[in-house]
Amino acid sequence: MECQLTASGHAHVRGTHGSTLELTTEEWLTPAGDCIIGVGASHSCASLPAAMREMAQSAMSHISVELIAPGVAPVTVTGRGDPELRWADPTSMVIRTSTYIDDRTLMVAADRAAADLPRSLINALTDGASLAAIVRVSD
Repeated sequence: MECQLTASGHAHVRGTHGSTLELTTEEWLTPAGDCIIGVGASHSCASLPAAMREMAQSAMSHISVELIAPGVAPVTVTGRGDPELRWADPTSMVIRTSTYIDDRTLMVAADRAAADLPRSLINALTDGASLAAIVRVSD
């Protein structure tokens, strides 16, 4: 099952956080938000389809997010689900390399954080590029 969302880059995108990666529906970003790579996202965790959330609530589920920006090779971040995932936050979604879970957590045990993304993608987003993200959940 998949859901496509859109977001935009921002002049303050840094992409330097070593354990998380975030998309937010907020339109602004401060320089302190070093894990946020996209603002004005069309979806948050809470607005993703309930059927996807149910699939993600299994430690056996596979979750991926494909990040696509114009002129940059697509990048896929993969992780897993967990029975404790709530997908309840109305503002953001956070990809975590750890197993920490809160209402904003989209996936845990991810293979990449913001700091692991190619600099070509981060630079494009810092310049305000559009971002498409395809969230996929499978058994």
